[in-house]
Amino acid sequence: MTALGDGVEALARESGFSGVVSVDRGGVPVLTEAYGLADRRHHVANMPETRFGIASGTKGLTALTVVSLIEHGALTLATTARSVLGRDLPLIDERVTVEHLLGHRSGIGDYFDEDAELEITDYQLAVPVHELSTTEAYLTVLDGYPAKFPPGERFSYCNSGYVVLAVIAERVAGRPFHELVRDRVCTPANMRGTEFLRSDELPPGTATGYLPIEGVSRTNVFHLPVRGSGDGGIYSTADDISALWRALFAGKIVSRDWVAEMTRPHSDVPSEGRRYGLGFWLHASQDTVMLTGYDAGVSFRSVHDPRAGLTHTVLSNTSDGAWKISRYLDRELVPEPE
Repeated sequence: MTALGDGVEALARESGFSGVVSVDRGGVPVLTEAYGLADRRHHVANMPETRFGIASGTKGLTALTVVSLIEHGALTLATTARSVLGRDLPLIDERVTVEHLLGHRSGIGDYFDEDAELEITDYQLAVPVHELSTTEAYLTVLDGYPAKFPPGERFSYCNSGYVVLAVIAERVAGRPFHELVRDRVCTPANMRGTEFLRSDELPPGTATGYLPIEGVSRTNVFHLPVRGSGDGGIYSTADDISALWRALFAGKIVSRDWVAEMTRPHSDVPSEGRRYGLGFWLHASQDTVMLTGYDAGVSFRSVHDPRAGLTHTVLSNTSDGAWKISRYLDRELVPEPE
């Protein structure tokens, strides 16, 4: 094993990591290792090809779906949410645009507010999770949250904004959001294992998410919507995430001009030590682009350097499992400039 692999192995043992670690350059594997159990009850091991929930990593796919619709003339960045929503979600300011939503600058209230001081093990949804199986069903939980600030004033990470984008995409395209993501992102990127799955009927080869409760193997099935939407909930593999980055920067999903627009800084986010584009996190000073997801029983981070073609991805079926190894890979593979 390489020195990089030795470092990952040591951290995985020390932390009891459960998940998959992948490093590749231009699609050529440098390191691929799987650890822990995908299903603790039946002692099913994680494998390199295991599918994991990626939580908010989904937002990058949502953004690409919306931009694809823009390229095809169904929307513009200046399209207002109100022009599509009609009378639904009346507390959303009539000035909020697709661009505000993509860049987390809409100011709308958030049904899953990450600024709230809540534990990852808390039950946060106001409706039974099984009711959230379609994007339109989310209208119930999105409603009733007053705006935080006027549109465009500042950056504020907002899960609701990305579900609103999914609603907008569905309505202008006349097709379910899950199908749009599959056809407009996953198919051109050759992401064959990526899909919005129901958490209560996960197929073989998919990791169950587990909560960080000592001595208990409790799953996340009651903590998250039974089927995800624009803000999170898709399942994917390490290979598929690598394929996504390659297809993105090759212009296979949206044009290279749009890739440049989505991955240029639209906001500085000092509190996170990063910047934000449209659907993608950006390094504070370098060209690396990131997708990150954190939820009950889910932690995910993928970092891509488009200049070097280097990708490192960590997927875990625990709430905090990905972070130590991902930070280590940052230090080893994305050194800070002198």
